[in-house]
This record gives sequence, C-alpha cells and structure tokens, in this order.
Amino acid sequence: MNTLRMRESGPAIIVPQIALIAAASAPAIAAALAWGDNRKATRFLRDAFQTFDQATIDSAGAFLVGELERLDPMIHEPLVDMTWDRDIDLRTDVTMGDETSSYTTSTFASTGGPSSGGISWAGKESTTLPRINVDIEKKVNPLTLWTETVSYTITELLSAQQLGRPIDTQMLAGLNLKHQMDTDQMVYVGDPTISATGLINAALVINTGNVAAGAAGSLPWLTKTPDEITADFNELLVSVWAATGYKAPPKNVLIAPNPFGYIATTKVSEAGNISIMDYVKQNNVFTAQKNIELEIYPVKWLDKANLNGPGGAAATYDRMAAYTRYEPYVRYPMVPLQAMQPQYQGIWINVPYYGRLGRVETVYPETIGYRDGIG
Repeated sequence: MNTLRMRESGPAIIVPQIALIAAASAPAIAAALAWGDNRKATRFLRDAFQTFDQATIDSAGAFLVGELERLDPMIHEPLVDMTWDRDIDLRTDVTMGDETSSYTTSTFASTGGPSSGGISWAGKESTTLPRINVDIEKKVNPLTLWTETVSYTITELLSAQQLGRPIDTQMLAGLNLKHQMDTDQMVYVGDPTISATGLINAALVINTGNVAAGAAGSLPWLTKTPDEITADFNELLVSVWAATGYKAPPKNVLIAPNPFGYIATTKVSEAGNISIMDYVKQNNVFTAQKNIELEIYPVKWLDKANLNGPGGAAATYDRMAAYTRYEPYVRYPMVPLQAMQPQYQGIWINVPYYGRLGRVETVYPETIGYRDGIG
C-alpha cells in the first residue's frame, strides 16, 4: 500500500495514503489527523529525506518567502555598545606565551637632618649623613586565556553561499562581538568569578564616597542646581589632584548615562543658552586655572544596575569616575585574537580562536577617584 510521510518536530509518521484519499472533505481530513497523542503535522512531503520547516534550515539563513513578500537582504546584527577603546590605553607588550603581566612601583624615603621629616641639612663637621631609601614592589596580574570556536558543516557553508548569506562570515562577526563585549566588561568592571576589578571599581582606589547633598537635601543631580553640580565636579577633580601631590590633575570624567543625559540636555537657566555640561566644562577648576578641557563621556557600566557587573546586585546610586587616560597611569593588557588553522572532522569545519584578557593595571591608583549618588 502506498504511504504518505508526515514530518513534524518529532519522528516521522507514516499515514496510509488511501485513508487520506477517501476522506474528501476537510472535516474528514482533520479527523484522520487527530492522533491519540494529539500531535499536529506541520508539513506533508512525498519523500522521506527533506523537510522545509523553519527550525531545520534557519541555521543556514534560508527562509520560506511568499510571492508577495519583500525580504530585506541586509543582515541586521545585535545592537551592542562597547566604549572601552575610547577610555583606556592598551599595554601591547604582552604575548600569547605570557601567563601574567606585571609591573613595579617604587617608593622613596629619606631621613632629614635636624628633623626626621624635614630638609636634609648637614653641619660642617657632620659624620652621620642622611641617605635615600628605595623600596621596589612588584605587582602581578593573570593573563587569562579566552577561546571561542567557529563551527559549521560543509553543507551549511555551501547552502549559505548559495543564499548570499555567508555563515562563516556571520559566525566570525558573532565571535568578534563576543570578544569585544567580554573585553568591555573586563575593562570597566572586571569579573567577580576570577576576582578581577576594572577601571570604575578598582580595588586599589581609595578615593571614593558620595557627592554632597544639595540645598534640596538629596544627592541626585536631578534635584540640584547647576552650581551644585559644578561643585560636585570640582570636589572630585580637586581631591584626585591633591591625592597625586598636585602632580596629575584628572582630565577624563566618566558618568552614568542618565545623569549624563540630564546635564547634556538641561539648560543652566531659562535665560541661559548653554547646557549644564557645557557650563561645567567652562567653569571647573582646571579649565579656569590650567586651561585643561575636560573630556566627559557616558558609560553604561556606571549605571547602578550595571555597576556590579552582569548578574550582580544593583548598586544604590549611579557613579561618576575621574581619572587621566595615560598609559603610565592606567592601562589594560590584552593579547589580540589569533586564529588556528581550520580543523576538519567529518563534514564539520572548526576554526578555534584564542587570545588573552588581563586585568586593568592601576599603576597609580591615586590618579583615580569615584563619587556615587549622582543618579
């Protein structure tokens, strides 16, 4: 007896063809398909080797297109924002063979003359002279291996090429996106699973705290005047400058997106023609005294929902961070991605990619300061 094969998400079902032919009406056909397990067939095919359901061929980028359907051929990738390369310099001397990155910090000490902490005065007949002491400390951070693999079958590759949607190129784009997202997280907040911190929550930074309450009695900038917001900027900037012995005034300020949007779009006053952010840039202590123009940017990781990293509990407030983007002060060691030769296993093609991600090196943590409560 001839049979008709039905394909659905589970195993194929063999239906006597004569039963379907005999059932001429639609209700009869529906009754013939009402099986005991209540499954519903999605396609009817006359060979047992092909199926055209979407779950089977989506991986190659093939879709059923109706005659009156206009399919946009443009490939639309996920919307993801990464800003790490804007806000930090790379340490480029690390290699794939290195398992750690390290640096040293030197501390100088000297005993004064008549006063132990004073100037090194000496008399004409002095026999005991003060001397310089040097302490050199080495700090070591792991360079953790990062790997991903691009895998596809030769049939998927040929099908995708025929469709004009190269699957290997899209998979590589996805791999590069994942690498950039992981790097972005490591640069800003690190990863608690490997006890790593980042630029905006560095463990060595001790210049932390909340902004001062405004006249309205609250911390967020939405409740403060332009002068109070400017005072918050100046307090953080001067505190970082003082922590460096007035050597390195901070030139970069990173702000959570919502407070940034507020100061970037809100005018100083009804009569004013500049935003609060422009007012801050023109009236902060360094622009006025040292002719240093602040670079102020938003960073998604400073939002209270992201400050503790993916999966972490939300923080109480949004954060503002001040620092100087300068490789001798703070940098990020990273070994760029490298690809191995394609590996063939049956009809599968595997291309492993590997690199190393380090930890943010806060060589001079005193050049960085944080303030919470701005949002």
